[in-house]
Amino acid sequence: MAGWREGVGTLWRTLVGKLWLTIIALVACVLLTLGFFLIPYVDITFANSAAVKRMLIYVGIVGFSMTTVFALFLLKKITQPMRQLIDAADSIRRGDYGTRVHLEAHDEIGELASTFNLMAARLEENIRDLNIEKEQLAGVLRSMSDAMITFNREGEVQLTNPGGQRLLEDWKAISWEAESEAGNVSSSRIPEPLYPLFDQVRTTLEDRSANVLVRQSVWAVNMAPLFLDNEVRGAVAVLRDVTEAVSMEKMRKDFVANVSHEIRTPLSMMQGYSEALLDGFANSPEEQGELLHVIHDESLRMGRLVKDLLDLARMEAGHTDISRERVDIGELVERVYRKFAVRAKEDELDFGLERAEEELVLEQADEDRLEQVVTNLLDNAFRHTPSGRKVTIAVKPTLEEGEALTIYVSDEGHGIPAEDVPYIFERFYKADKARTRAVSSGTGLGLAIVKNIVDAHGGRIQVESVVGEGTKFRVILPKNGRSL
Repeated sequence: MAGWREGVGTLWRTLVGKLWLTIIALVACVLLTLGFFLIPYVDITFANSAAVKRMLIYVGIVGFSMTTVFALFLLKKITQPMRQLIDAADSIRRGDYGTRVHLEAHDEIGELASTFNLMAARLEENIRDLNIEKEQLAGVLRSMSDAMITFNREGEVQLTNPGGQRLLEDWKAISWEAESEAGNVSSSRIPEPLYPLFDQVRTTLEDRSANVLVRQSVWAVNMAPLFLDNEVRGAVAVLRDVTEAVSMEKMRKDFVANVSHEIRTPLSMMQGYSEALLDGFANSPEEQGELLHVIHDESLRMGRLVKDLLDLARMEAGHTDISRERVDIGELVERVYRKFAVRAKEDELDFGLERAEEELVLEQADEDRLEQVVTNLLDNAFRHTPSGRKVTIAVKPTLEEGEALTIYVSDEGHGIPAEDVPYIFERFYKADKARTRAVSSGTGLGLAIVKNIVDAHGGRIQVESVVGEGTKFRVILPKNGRSL
């Protein structure tokens, strides 16, 4: 009973139900009007008035029956197809784009169903194409090495790729000292370094590019506006870490400046002394010999500089010629020690050698290159150690590294400031800024060459230094040639 009442209630809410109710109401009004005016005359005019009244009742019943049949016809032809269309539209609204309406009709309802099916097919095709493009775009964004971040007009983050998400997480830990001119940065969630660029893009409606410094990193930022109905709805930023590129560019400029400076000095001295000889300023053979000796020393120094530059350039380009053979590192150290012993006496230095009693052999190493390493380290130690102080060279097995040997070169010289230690292996870097050229006859490339040779052997070089007490270099080399 409840189901029948629910069905009737649903019928009255449909278009056919309302039309049926309207027709019934019109028929009832017509019959009541006729009865109101005709029934008094029937009793007077017709002898058999009861038959006429029955006829009117039958006519009313037939009229109501015909309206019911008409309503059922409309229910089948209009309401049920419309209900199918409504259910199909609701299915598409829920995301079931494969829904279709199957109606065998050639009237307007049939045309509507055909149009609906065509619309659903086109919509399904468009949604599929959009999903394909969305997946392609997502794949492109995932594969980007650069960070991509999209902001809305208020500066809130809308979309990021994995690189952008990692960048935002890293930058969240940074406490920005400055705030943007437009308000509190934390409320907009846009990183503070990007806000000035974002404000320019939002104001000028043009693309903007800039390098942003965040702590020790440099980021190249390209930001472009996003439009909706000719209005800016936000911006998209692409960020690339160019710290290494900027550092390399700075190193290149510093290298050119340093090379120019290092070569200009001996050239100037050679030119000056040669002009002095040409102008006859040397009045005696002794003075001429002295000037020629200076010219000769400066030419040798420039030759060493050019040779070291060529060697270093080849090493950094990956063209280090390392011969792999068995090398007795103990014998090598002793040979270099004997070579520097004479110089130690001349400089009045206490020069000592410490060597383990056991066999000290590297299975795969370049003897000439390793001799260059030891020579450069000792040369540095001798040049920066005052007379009467001690310089020591030692070679021992490395217990913590297992199959490795360690060469120690220590001195009691001036020492290296702690802030300079990380940079001493760079080209032309000089920790003692006050050191004069007369005291330091080096090219400024020795430690850079040492580092490259040690790296080529798969080893490591470490340094410990205390200002005023001395410096200790530790070269750790693998016995089997494999990288440590």
